[in-house]
Amino acid sequence: MTKIRIIDATLRDGMHAVSHQFSPDDMASIATALDGAGIGTIEIGHGDGQGGSTYQYGFAKASDEDYLKAVSSVLTKTKLGILILPGIGTEPDIELGAKYGAKVARIATHVTEADIGAQHIAFTKSLGMEAVGFLMMAHMAPVETVVEQAKLFESYGADMIYVTDSAGAMLPWEVTEKISAVKAAVAVPVGFHGHNNLGLAIGNTIAAVQAGASSVDGCLCGLGAGSGNAQTEVLAAVFDRMKVETGIDLYKIMDAAEDVVRPRMHQPQAVTKLGISIGWAGVYGSFLLHSVRAGQKFGVDPRDILVELGRLKTVGGQEDLIIDVASRLAAEKEQSLHAAPGQ
Repeated sequence: MTKIRIIDATLRDGMHAVSHQFSPDDMASIATALDGAGIGTIEIGHGDGQGGSTYQYGFAKASDEDYLKAVSSVLTKTKLGILILPGIGTEPDIELGAKYGAKVARIATHVTEADIGAQHIAFTKSLGMEAVGFLMMAHMAPVETVVEQAKLFESYGADMIYVTDSAGAMLPWEVTEKISAVKAAVAVPVGFHGHNNLGLAIGNTIAAVQAGASSVDGCLCGLGAGSGNAQTEVLAAVFDRMKVETGIDLYKIMDAAEDVVRPRMHQPQAVTKLGISIGWAGVYGSFLLHSVRAGQKFGVDPRDILVELGRLKTVGGQEDLIIDVASRLAAEKEQSLHAAPGQ
C-alpha cells in the first residue's frame, strides 16, 4: 500500500481564517485532537509564520512562544512544525521553535526566490531539524523555473521540496506537470500544498500524489487563507478509498474537525465570490481579509481590488499595496461619477 504524509496546518494556515485569533488554549485543544487522530506532523503559529504578528500582517491573540509552549505540552506522538518567511521570521524564531521541541521548519519563499532561504535552511539543519523548502505562488512560474528553484533549495540542504499553490489558481494538469518535473529533478521527497479558491484543493492534491508527491497538506474544516485549504478529514477519507496509507484514524479526525474546530470558527469556510476572485486572478490567499477591510474603508468592491492585485502580479509581503490599490480605485470611481455626460 502506498504511504503518504499529511502535514496538518490548521494551527498555522488556518489562523488566517480566524484573523490569527486562536488562543493558546484553542491551539492546545486542537493539537490534542490532531495528536489523538494520528496526524504525524502539525504546523503552528501566525498565518504568516513565526514573527508574523505585526501591524502589517495582523496581530495574533498571543505570542509565538505562548503558542509553542501550549502545543508542545500536549503532543505525545505528533511532530511539531513551524513556518518561516525570510524577511519576517529570523534565526531566533527558528531557535525558539527548537527550544519547544519543533522538529520541522518550512522555509517559505516566492517561487522565484529560493536563494533568500539559503541561510534559514542551513540554520534549521544546524539545529537538527527537518528543513523543507516551500515554493509559494507556484502558478506564477513556468515549470522550468519551478524546477530550477527546487534544485536550489536541494543544494542548500533542504530535506524536502514543496510546490505550493498559494493562490488556489492551479488546475490539476498544471499540478501534475510541476510535481512530476520537480520529482524527476531532485533526489529529496516532494510535497504539495493546495488552496481551494477554485474548488480544486482536493482534486489538485490527488493529482499531486499521483504525480509522485509523498507529502501533502490539509487543514481541519478546510481552514486557511482565501477559501481555505484541502480538508484534512476529507483527504483522510479519500486516501483511504484510494488505498493510500496515512496513519490517520478516520473517525477521530472527523471528530476533531466537527467537534473541536468547527465551534471555534468565526464563519464557515466556503468558496465565496471573493475566494473565486483570488483563484481566478492568481492572488496570494492571505490578501482576502485585507482587501475586504480596504474595500469597506474606501467604498470599492473587494473583487476589483483583488483582480487589480492580480494584474499587478503582487506577491506575499506586498500587503501595503492593497491600500494603495483601493485608494486609487476609489479615486477613479469618484472621477467617473463626476465626469460630464459624453466624456
